[in-house]
Amino acid sequence: MLSDDEIQLMEAIRESGSLTRAAAHLGKAPSSVSYTLRQIEGRFDALLFDRRRYRLQLTPAGSLLVREATRLRDDMQRLSRRVAQVAKGWEDRLWIVTDEVIEFDTLLPVIQDFDELGSGVGLRVTHEVLGGTWEALADGRADLVIGATNEPPAGLGVQWRELGRMDWVYAVSPHHPLAKAKGALTAEQMGAHRAVVVADSSRRGDGRAYGHGAGQPTLAVPSMAAKIAAQRAGLGVGWLPRARVASLLARGELVEKAVAVPREPNTLYVGWRAGDGRALAWWLQALDEPRLRQRLVDGVDRFSSAGRS
Repeated sequence: MLSDDEIQLMEAIRESGSLTRAAAHLGKAPSSVSYTLRQIEGRFDALLFDRRRYRLQLTPAGSLLVREATRLRDDMQRLSRRVAQVAKGWEDRLWIVTDEVIEFDTLLPVIQDFDELGSGVGLRVTHEVLGGTWEALADGRADLVIGATNEPPAGLGVQWRELGRMDWVYAVSPHHPLAKAKGALTAEQMGAHRAVVVADSSRRGDGRAYGHGAGQPTLAVPSMAAKIAAQRAGLGVGWLPRARVASLLARGELVEKAVAVPREPNTLYVGWRAGDGRALAWWLQALDEPRLRQRLVDGVDRFSSAGRS
């Protein structure tokens, strides 16, 4: 393969179109540049530059050699940095999975703080829903999960701790028939109308869902934002995170309904597999900060004047 100096020489010839100008750029004698080029062509038994024109141009073989040699050089440099990074206790990559109920915006300041460490650790952030979150950790598709609902199923062999408690409100559009219902809603009243649910992303079984009764018709949507939009449009009913729809409730764009059997707050969890990587340890410490935990659980009220600005 080509050395760094040989790659630089070939790139200089390509860019200048001349052995003489390439030599001047590299601070070498033209004869030295010509000799090195002949050696490279002899080594690969290929003509690398077309010399029939006034301006030298790479042949297809020369283009392939320069492109692949540059890629291999860059790959080796990246590999060297990654090896040194891991040798210092940093992971090569940290895969973070959030439950969809956690809004990505609230993680941005944490990611910025992590970047300032200059660790070189690659971050991958994806999301799952309900059972899919713990499943991702169990299947090795996550190193850290944030906002998982309920404790992990038995036998996963993971560690976890509480993140916080999410309060819910049963809300309907002011145009929905239940908006004018008197008194606390019964299970029968709620079950007579379509519930909007966020679809469980679990790959195993049929998944699970909150906030609807057996046999109740449902509209399954991909995210909490979609659920809020659907209920705001009167397409169904259900439970919504109170902090995220506070402005809609205050303006009457959603109507809070009392129910005969209120929903208890959900405890959200942080989960991880035991390990001694420095990136995982840093994130676990960051996620233990009370104000951050509250911000993650509450999310963003995007319908307030501040949220729209």
